[in-house]
Amino acid sequence: MESESRYRTKKGNLQRIILGTVAAAGFLSVALVAPNALKMFESFGIVPKRRHGEVIKNSRARLVKVGYLSYTPEGFIMLTPKGEARLKQLELAEYHFEKPKRWDKKWRVLIFDVKEERKGTREKIRRTLSSMGFVRLQDSVWVYPYDCEDLVTLLKADFRIGKELIYMIVDSIENDKWLRKCFTLPDMERR
Repeated sequence: MESESRYRTKKGNLQRIILGTVAAAGFLSVALVAPNALKMFESFGIVPKRRHGEVIKNSRARLVKVGYLSYTPEGFIMLTPKGEARLKQLELAEYHFEKPKRWDKKWRVLIFDVKEERKGTREKIRRTLSSMGFVRLQDSVWVYPYDCEDLVTLLKADFRIGKELIYMIVDSIENDKWLRKCFTLPDMERR
């Protein structure tokens, strides 16, 4: 299981590196993808081993096959809309909040109302919030104790849900003792 987990992690990193390299340049020639990807390997602390050119070539071919990258008539590689969505997905999965040393005693509440026709998007939002550490109050009401405005902006753009997602900062939530326990926050006594 451990080796399978490491393989999935490396595969995700490689996808992100190649897609990110192509996204940063707009489009690249096939010959330039490998050197740029190697530089990205180094910046992420991944030192490629022997046969790295072959690995990158195979990964690039897989990304073209699944539709994340495509070739232009001039022989350049470019990111497809599907590839852009995958890159955002990979970046969002690695998004980390910086927790302040002290909690400001304010709750961040996300409320979303996504129509039934977009049920899949609604489920993706729930999975994303859950994986990022939010706690569910109700199906479409989620809570987090720290500033997460940047994430909300990313979510709105990524899922195309502008006005359907509302971000609130509230001073108190009734009976929040269980929430404080979930986030290991100090139990505040009311005066």
